[in-house]
Parts: sequence; C-alpha cells; structure tokens
Amino acid sequence: MRPSNCLLEPGFFRRSLGEFQRFAKLGMTPSLDRALVRSCVIRRRDRHTADDLHSYVATTLESIRVPMTPYHLLDFTDPETITICKTMSDADMGGFSKAQLDQVPATGSGPAHMRFHGSISIDLPPNRPHIQRSGYAAWRNKDRGPTLFGKSLWDVDPYLYLALRFKSDGRKYFVNVQTESIVHTDIHQHRLYSRRPREWETVFLRWADFVRTNHGEVVEPQNEMMRQKVRTLGIGLTDRVPGPFELCVANMWTTNRMDDVDAYGDGGPTSDSFKK
Repeated sequence: MRPSNCLLEPGFFRRSLGEFQRFAKLGMTPSLDRALVRSCVIRRRDRHTADDLHSYVATTLESIRVPMTPYHLLDFTDPETITICKTMSDADMGGFSKAQLDQVPATGSGPAHMRFHGSISIDLPPNRPHIQRSGYAAWRNKDRGPTLFGKSLWDVDPYLYLALRFKSDGRKYFVNVQTESIVHTDIHQHRLYSRRPREWETVFLRWADFVRTNHGEVVEPQNEMMRQKVRTLGIGLTDRVPGPFELCVANMWTTNRMDDVDAYGDGGPTSDSFKK
C-alpha cells in the first residue's frame, strides 16, 4: 500500500515548528535587516552584492546582524519535498503536453533530486476554438497550510540571491515566483540559463532582476516583488518546441553569499553573467 501525497505533507504543528526554528536560527530583527538589504540595493542596484552589506557595516561602524547562512526553500534531496509540488500543462485545458515529477535517489554521479520531465505538444484541443495557443508545461509548490504564525509564506527580503542546483537539457526554462500581490495572476519570472547542459551546475539569480508578468506577457508598471510574502516557487517551459524535455533540480535556496555553494556543489554564474 502506498500513502497518498496529502498524508505525507507536513502538518500544522510541523510547519509551525519549522517556522519557529527558522526565526530562532536567524536571531535577528527582520525589519532592521530588511531595511539594510534594501538600502544596499537602492544605492547600487546595478551591482548589489554581499560586499555592500559588509561595506555598510564598516562605514557606519554599526554592528547589525544580517543572515549570512542559506535559507532553504525547496530541498529535493528530502523525498518529502516532492509531495508538496504539482505539475501544470496545457493538458489542463484539453491540450496534449505531458508533465511529471519523479524523485530520484542519490548516485555516485549526482545528488538526490526531483526530475521534471515529459513532452511538449503544440496541437490544439479539438472543439475548443477559443484556445489559440498551446505547448507549455510547468511545476510549482502547492499553497502551504497555515501555522501558529499565520499563513505560510516565505520572507526572502533579507536576501539578495535565489540559488538553484540543477541539471538542464538546455531548453528555455523560466523560474516563476508568485507572491501575495494585489493581482493574484501576476508571476515574476527569470530565465534559467544553463551553461553546461546535462551536467550539474549552480546559478545565482538576483531577486531584483525578476520581471513582473501576467499570462506570459511583461506588464507595466514593473512593481517591486513582494519578497516578504512569497507564496510559490516553480519552473516553467514555454519555448513551444515539440518533443521531450527533462530538468533535474536538487535544491532551491536563498542567500546573501556566493561561497555557501560548497554545500551543494561547484560555483555558478550570477544573472549578470548573461547580460554581457
């Protein structure tokens, strides 16, 4: 007998305990750290790195605690993480693309990870003339249940980077972030570039570089992401190229440092590396 995903998902008290442990581990005043990170971003939006945090403390002679350890968001080396995720594709509206999530154990050549795979079809569903476009697949975590501290949301505002440890087939993937924004259909996106297709690599994406979109289109004004209230993280494939796809993800975490990558593998480029 195989337990259902809903029975494997963390319960109310476990989620609450996880939040409490995170607050205790940070041991800081969130509003103060948030203001510090935000000031660094405003002063040097084109090159806001962890060095800004260090220089701020050095020039003001203030002793301010900033989170310098990684904050795990989705760790797929834990087999339970895949149970709180779901897939989406044009099949939800009658299309023919297929998407699936599988848990893959660790081997000598790679870590335990989640495998997102399937096939893309651009065939339109019959008898549905209002559907003019097809050919996409994506996954994201499910909306999490409440805790003693309120609704389960990620507060990534004290951090500069979203980091991913992944292995790609080289297709055009986007990282998708949903927040508690006024427009609930808004998604902030960033291209997930791969420099070594079919090999494990790590990339750091600046939160400030994510672009606000709605139904796949860039929208204005480009309001700042509500990083204090992140609901979901996921990755989508929208290149509309028919055929199979495969993307493996081991970890997604947020950080202010780029040297914490030793715990996950080799270092990787930042989003600036792809603007040259």
